[in-house]
Amino acid sequence: MAQAVAARLITKIVDAQAARGHASVVLTGGRNGNGVLAALGSSPAKDAVDWSRLDLWWGDERFLPDGDPERNYTQAKEALLDSVPLNPARVHPMPASDGAYEVDAAAEVYAAELTAAAGPEDHGPVPTFDVLMLGVGPDTHVASLFPELPAVRETVRSVVGVHGAPKPPPVRISLTLPAIRAAREVWLLAAGEDKARAAAIALSGAGEVQAPAAGAYGRSRTLWLLDAAAASQLPPELYPPAVS
Repeated sequence: MAQAVAARLITKIVDAQAARGHASVVLTGGRNGNGVLAALGSSPAKDAVDWSRLDLWWGDERFLPDGDPERNYTQAKEALLDSVPLNPARVHPMPASDGAYEVDAAAEVYAAELTAAAGPEDHGPVPTFDVLMLGVGPDTHVASLFPELPAVRETVRSVVGVHGAPKPPPVRISLTLPAIRAAREVWLLAAGEDKARAAAIALSGAGEVQAPAAGAYGRSRTLWLLDAAAASQLPPELYPPAVS
C-alpha cells in the first residue's frame, strides 16, 4: 500500500507543479504515513518532483521537545525529508514543546502561519492543499481528532491544542475538520487488520463526532487507500468481493 500511495503522490505533485508551479502536501505520521515517506524515498520516480517547489505541512503533532523521536516531524526527516533537496522555507513543522509557547498558543501560531500562506484564491484561513494525507486509527481518529473529544467538534479554528488524548502523549496539536476539508484531495490511509473495523464504521454513515474519519473529506476528491486486510469488513456495496 505504501508503494502504491507513494507512486500516486508523486504523480499528483508533478501534475500540480506543472499546472501552478508549486504543490502543497499535508503529511501524516504513524506507521502508514511514515511507510509512504520511506517508499517515496526509495522510488526511482522521486526525481520527477521539484522538491524545492513543494510546501509541506503537518496534520497533527505530538507536543514534545524538538528532535524527540516520537515527533512526526522527526520521523518524517528520518524517513524522507533529510534525503531530498527541499526548500527549508517551504517546510512547516508544528511547534515543539520546548519552544516559547504552551500548546494552545502554539496551535494559534501554526494557524497564523497557515493564514499567512493562504492567498485570495483560497477563500479561507488555510491554503488549498493539493493533497492532505491522514492515517486512520483503530478508534477512527484522524490527525489528533479523537472520538467525542472537544477538538473534533471545533468548527471555527483551523488548529487546536489537544488535551487528554487517549493515546500517548496526551498533549498534541491538530488541524481541525474545517482545515482538513480545505484540501483539494484528502487521502485516508489504513493498512492491517487492526484498521478494518474503523474503516467499516467510518464508511457506513457514522457521525464525525463519534467517528472523526467520517468527517474527513476533500473539496474535489476523497480517497480511502486500504490494503486488503483493512478493507475486509467494508460493506459489500462499497467493496464487492472479487469474482473468481
